[in-house]
Amino acid sequence: MTTLERHPATTDVSRPGDGPGPDRGHSLAYWAVSDCWNITRRTLTHYQRQPVAIVWQLGFPILSLLLYGYVFGSAMLVPGGGGGGYREFLMPGMFAMTMAMGFMSTAVAVVTDASKGVVDRFRSMPMAPSAFASGRGAADLVVAAAELTILAVTALLIGWRADGGVLGALGAFGLLLLLRFSLIWVGVWLGMRVPTPEAAGGLYAVAFPLTMISSTFVSPSLMPDWLGFVAAWNPISSTATATRELFGNPVAGGGTWVEEHALLMAVVWPLVITLVFLPLAVRRFQGLSR
Repeated sequence: MTTLERHPATTDVSRPGDGPGPDRGHSLAYWAVSDCWNITRRTLTHYQRQPVAIVWQLGFPILSLLLYGYVFGSAMLVPGGGGGGYREFLMPGMFAMTMAMGFMSTAVAVVTDASKGVVDRFRSMPMAPSAFASGRGAADLVVAAAELTILAVTALLIGWRADGGVLGALGAFGLLLLLRFSLIWVGVWLGMRVPTPEAAGGLYAVAFPLTMISSTFVSPSLMPDWLGFVAAWNPISSTATATRELFGNPVAGGGTWVEEHALLMAVVWPLVITLVFLPLAVRRFQGLSR
């Protein structure tokens, strides 16, 4: 584990009259960024030494892509028609699902650190209170970008194409990372709420239906009315629909307000989730017993 540099995190060391020393002139903001970077570096070092963790996270979406795209794809009808049309429709949904499911890996990693006493060690050190959550979030966002790149390359190899232009594709990938960024804080908060890594793993039973009851695989308009309403208002559906539009892929909208304003909601939902769960994650870290 990377050793965090000790510093007076609870005072502004740039006060007039402080004696000479290496900390002179360093503000609380400086130490918040510095501590965030140390936590980020520690987390990325773990992934570097255990790359199988990323391979495992990518295994399910790639398997689902092959299963739904090739086994069931010929039986699916969406705008654009046929099996090839369905694969064009499916890929943005798989991107969104992968970004959404990533928060569970965050939760498991956080509760594993907590169960091993790592979180207690961090709390006993004079580090910025926000560093644990922000560092974990920054590292997971880097990993998410790597996952998204690998999944996009896989999609290109099996024939998927983004026909919305370069700017549209960049905007779509930006929305996908924004969704992942917001859900990271849900994972950090959950990781500090559940007691054991085994309990965190059990949360997949809740997360999986949430990703399925969305527009990932089919249009909400094809579902029963009540289920379609839930699926249409699922934040994952907004991101999936918005990225389909930006990628230039088939969009199967149901004519509801939230589907017609998918681009707007693909930004609003992540902002709301971040505003709610980022403070909760930081507060939970501060409130843990030593």
